[in-house]
Amino acid sequence: VLHVAADIQAHFSEAESESPDQKIDEWMRSVGEGVPGYVTPKVAIGAVVGNDKEEILLIQRSDSGVWLFPTGFADIGYSAAEIAEKEVLEETGIEVQASRIISILDGVRGGFTRMPLYSIVFQCRVIGGVLNPHPLECDDVGFFHQDSLPEPLAGSGNWVDHAFKAIRNEPIEVEFDNPRRPVWKKPII
Repeated sequence: VLHVAADIQAHFSEAESESPDQKIDEWMRSVGEGVPGYVTPKVAIGAVVGNDKEEILLIQRSDSGVWLFPTGFADIGYSAAEIAEKEVLEETGIEVQASRIISILDGVRGGFTRMPLYSIVFQCRVIGGVLNPHPLECDDVGFFHQDSLPEPLAGSGNWVDHAFKAIRNEPIEVEFDNPRRPVWKKPII
């Protein structure tokens, strides 16, 4: 792959004196010994699903016992919206259609996890299915009104108001983590 990239770069480069082999050597030196690449967060895809009673679909995760909207890691070969729909169906038995992104958040900052991950959350609408918790992923599933949410909630429930505004079709912006100032400030891990 590096050879192909170097050939392409050499072909389009204005500095024709540098050969592809020289470019590969330069790239390998810049990576450093023993460093395979950048450490990056995983990507999780979540789905906020409401019903006609303005209740939210939540799952009780079998690995932690916490309640959260359906969510899972991104799978190769699927779009983010497809993963949202797939995770809801797999975890709850409910068929949904993704309609919009409502948040892109850092899972560590939001208190969802200690594993570095970005969470992309879609608002979805129900199009079919019957509640049926996945036996390995969920201890329980259900629709809940904002006044009667189960405990404990993942992330201390700091996502609840935003999710219910989306369910009630109130105007909302896509939620995201505000940049720290200065931006290069050491991250919280």
